[in-house]
Amino acid sequence: MPGMSHPEQPSPVTPDDLDEAIRLSVETLKGTPASAWDDKAGTLEWTCWETVEHMSDDLFAYAVQLGLRTPPLDVDVPFALESRRPGGPRNSVHADRASGPAGLLQVLEASGALLVAMTRTTPPEYRGHHGFGAADPEGFAAMGIVEVLVHTHDLAEGLGLGWAPPAGMCARVLARLFPDAPQTTDPWTTLLWATGRAELPGHPRLTRWRWYGEPRS
Repeated sequence: MPGMSHPEQPSPVTPDDLDEAIRLSVETLKGTPASAWDDKAGTLEWTCWETVEHMSDDLFAYAVQLGLRTPPLDVDVPFALESRRPGGPRNSVHADRASGPAGLLQVLEASGALLVAMTRTTPPEYRGHHGFGAADPEGFAAMGIVEVLVHTHDLAEGLGLGWAPPAGMCARVLARLFPDAPQTTDPWTTLLWATGRAELPGHPRLTRWRWYGEPRS
């Protein structure tokens, strides 16, 4: 993978990409001991359990933004948000702790399936609200993939797991959401750099970052 270039004309991000990202994440996280889920997720202030809940919540939130017949482009669908502890993520989606790690991963998989289904069935001309720009279904799929890939990276750091998603998937997401990112560097390292998680030779490390959800003209 090192040194791999992005395609000159990357293909669109697809629901299949999102489905694969979720599948790979769940497979990576399976078998993690129950005692490890309250450890910090890499450099985040959240626990590993909270980070999976946050991932699930983002996937759910993106799915419901695609579910309105007349979507407002200035606000999110108003599901209530709750943090279970000071400093924890504010989510609508929480997993039942009594279900254990297997139940937590079911919540992640099911939330992801909602977004996969919505991005498959929503017309491409649809636009839904996001703070980083009104997005089409491809944009929401790409945003879901970023959440899954980079937070699984955080989890892998906290849990001592290996994690390296497909380069082509990373390149497609970069092209869709991070148009100013370098195009001749390893796509996975570049995605980590673009989200403030890695060094990239020849480029300053980012302390603030965002993506661009609006469709490309």
